[in-house]
Amino acid sequence: MTLPGTPAGDRVAAVLPFDPSGPSAAPPGVDDAEFRLALLEDVYEVAAGLEFVTAALVVAPDTPAAAETITWPGTPIVHEAAPAAAFAALHALGAREAALIAPDAPDLPPLLIGKLFRALGSAPAAACQAAGGHGLVALAARLPLPGWLAAALDDLGAPLDVPDGLARLRAAAPRPGLVPQGPGWHRLRTPADLRLLDPGLEGWENTRALLEGSPLR
Repeated sequence: MTLPGTPAGDRVAAVLPFDPSGPSAAPPGVDDAEFRLALLEDVYEVAAGLEFVTAALVVAPDTPAAAETITWPGTPIVHEAAPAAAFAALHALGAREAALIAPDAPDLPPLLIGKLFRALGSAPAAACQAAGGHGLVALAARLPLPGWLAAALDDLGAPLDVPDGLARLRAAAPRPGLVPQGPGWHRLRTPADLRLLDPGLEGWENTRALLEGSPLR
């Protein structure tokens, strides 16, 4: 665990907290809190494995204390759950570019986050949309946020789960093309979404361990 004031790098990938009142993908027989923590840890490991990127964790007042124990020493911890406030806090820690990642995409390929950062070379923000109308998997932006983007983020919810989130961001942009879309991915929002996990795909070890013996198809 680390203190909120720990400096971040120029480029940060931060994992968002779960909304405890939101849906859960935990299958029958698996403890919900334990399952959410496993998902969160797997997403954090994706962020921590990115080259030339500092991994960070965003926590909310109702985030279980155990969430901060999953991080590596020196990881910046941001106590601002709302997306715009989280981006601002990361900028205050030194980040010039940041990506916020949903906490329920444990098998997210790191390449997709890399593509969002590359898109920031020609746009102020870039998004990875979730399959099935589950909002956004990740949103990257240059910092500090332009005013139109900061205002639009207030409508997306802490875990970026508003179904038409990308459309809202694009509608708020002063001109087309300011929020390009990278390749999409899936989020685990309900037990039915577990079928989207590919046992042959590397990673998501904590989630995989909890699902041992549970059918994925």
